[in-house]
Amino acid sequence: MGTIVHSAPDRLQALRDRLGKPLIIRSAYRSRAHNRVVGGVPRFKHMEGTAFDIAMSNHDPVAFEAAAREVGFLGFGFYPRSGFMHIDLGRARVWGERFPPRATAFAAEAPPAREVLAQSRTLKGTGAAGVATVGAAGVEGVREVLAEAQGAVLPLVPYLDTLRWVFIAVAFVGIAVTIYARLDDWRRVQR
Repeated sequence: MGTIVHSAPDRLQALRDRLGKPLIIRSAYRSRAHNRVVGGVPRFKHMEGTAFDIAMSNHDPVAFEAAAREVGFLGFGFYPRSGFMHIDLGRARVWGERFPPRATAFAAEAPPAREVLAQSRTLKGTGAAGVATVGAAGVEGVREVLAEAQGAVLPLVPYLDTLRWVFIAVAFVGIAVTIYARLDDWRRVQR
């Protein structure tokens, strides 16, 4: 069951969530003085904080309007020459010329490079190898400290040697995954 949305900013966030991409807000709340300067209509929804002018540079206007209606916006003004659409929570109404159809559809959004990198098999293999290498070095350091302390912890020293070898094995597995991922990626590019 969906979340109940009441305020204009909540509806704007719901619209952004539905579209899955940022909204470029060109105008939102306006004071009376600013509304007069920009030639806004008196008693306009911008002065109530329930209207937004959203740039269409990163949105398909048809899909944008449909999504805005789904989250509860009722007033729509189309400004294709200025590149934005007005949406508000006033009564249902429409004005202006609709945006002309685009010659080509919007390309699918590519995830940011950092997200692509985070999913990279090469990075995961390299990360495992790096963590394991640091772990092995850490075990070696702990072993030296414990060897100096001796006494009650002396029986633990042989287990540290085993732990160090486990980290070394994990490092080799990480290196193998990295090499395999790089070769596999190279083969896919060659096809």
